[in-house]
Amino acid sequence: MMSFSELWRHFRLLSEPEGLPPDKAAFLEEFLRIEYAKREQKRIASLLRISGIKRIKLMHDFDWAFNPKIPREKIMEFMQTEWLQRPANLVLIGPAGVGKSHLATALCHDALLKGRQTVFAGLFDLTARLARAKSIYTLIDYYARVPVLCLDELGYLIPNKEQADALFQIISKRSETATTIVTTNLIPSQWGKIFDTTTASAILDRLSLNGRFITLEGRSYRSRKQTS
Repeated sequence: MMSFSELWRHFRLLSEPEGLPPDKAAFLEEFLRIEYAKREQKRIASLLRISGIKRIKLMHDFDWAFNPKIPREKIMEFMQTEWLQRPANLVLIGPAGVGKSHLATALCHDALLKGRQTVFAGLFDLTARLARAKSIYTLIDYYARVPVLCLDELGYLIPNKEQADALFQIISKRSETATTIVTTNLIPSQWGKIFDTTTASAILDRLSLNGRFITLEGRSYRSRKQTS
């Protein structure tokens, strides 16, 4: 929680708070605190609208008991690092339905609540945007600069060479400046199925820098819903 002096500086008030009578100082502090909360709510709502997150998923809603092999401690360990202050990469690997996208969305939502601009993009949507872009370089620069970027469902679509090169440029430019989260159904040795060998190796090399690769195993949550 911000102190009164921090709130005063945040709103860039011209005078100094030290000379205020205690009752006026208390009133003004409460007013500034409420105004600050309103502004933060509006900012977070704006960040959420442009994030690409279609459905909010929260970490505490994840059913860890359904798939006990999923390494909860590794996910929590990542959350406890300074991944929003320093560049960090996280690759979640596993078959369809084990919760990769849920965990990635929850991490992105956590970043939003902490005021970090975030973009959550499925690989299909991202390649479509690249194909439609009037200036592919402008789009690459945009994705390269976002503080937190999640590339969801890598492995279900084979990008063409131009799109693969753009993905490499995005990940490469981000590798030492921002956080990238990737969800995929392919283990690293299989990335040659969607990229040529050189590009796959280069992308993995960039993601390995300040990166963690976490494998998720277990049953599909979707199959549970269909049988329930």
